[in-house]
Amino acid sequence: MRASLIQIAVDEGESVASRRVRTASLVRRQTGSDLVVLPELWTTGAFAYEQFAQEAEPLEGPTYEAMAKAASDAGVWLHAGSIPERDPDGPLYNTSLVFSPSGDLAAAYRKIHRFGFDKGEAVLMGAGRELVTVRLPTTTLGLATCYDLRFPELFRGLVDAGAETLVVPAGWPERRRAHWTLLAQARAVENQAFVLACGTAGTHAGVPQAGHSIVVDPWGEVLAEAGSDEEVLTVEFDPAKVAATREQFPALKDRVL
Repeated sequence: MRASLIQIAVDEGESVASRRVRTASLVRRQTGSDLVVLPELWTTGAFAYEQFAQEAEPLEGPTYEAMAKAASDAGVWLHAGSIPERDPDGPLYNTSLVFSPSGDLAAAYRKIHRFGFDKGEAVLMGAGRELVTVRLPTTTLGLATCYDLRFPELFRGLVDAGAETLVVPAGWPERRRAHWTLLAQARAVENQAFVLACGTAGTHAGVPQAGHSIVVDPWGEVLAEAGSDEEVLTVEFDPAKVAATREQFPALKDRVL
């Protein structure tokens, strides 16, 4: 399986509309990949709280339309990162979208753990309640977003639901980059799964981003890691390694709690 993580740079000098067009173009270039992954809240920037309400979209809004078309044009499964979703009957949500190679919506995941410690995202957005997996031809994706990475219970639930590849779009700050790498490897090892974690580059509302998108195998080995700037990180991996690892070292069978 070939996956491409597009580490989008969010720059305050670029409009959301321009970044949407540019990102769709980057997705279309990944025609040789099976799966393409974008970061969290790449339209606004994960720390640009004051823009959430202004740039919030209905689920089937302009980003949905642009990404569905890009996935179809490239013929790829596309995890389109997340958007600030405006529910007509409720609050805003930090919502991830996954499209099939035909451009159909395969899944939507509302972020469960909101970051901010009683400010920012934590008060501006509602919390999701449902775990979401997506069945691809060769693997089952488990969806999580950024701050979710700190909560292992969510990932155990995804594994119980059949996840073999854990996909984590993020807008992770540079000052805590060591945690990003550590937690991505920990989630891979403890769940004996691949982890594809795609972050943003650039600066969101004065907060430098970590970048360093990373792909980790079920043994915790880093297969590929990006730098700090915008780039496309492409890696090939064998989804069958998950079952082989779980059979060779059946730690999950010894779970008590």
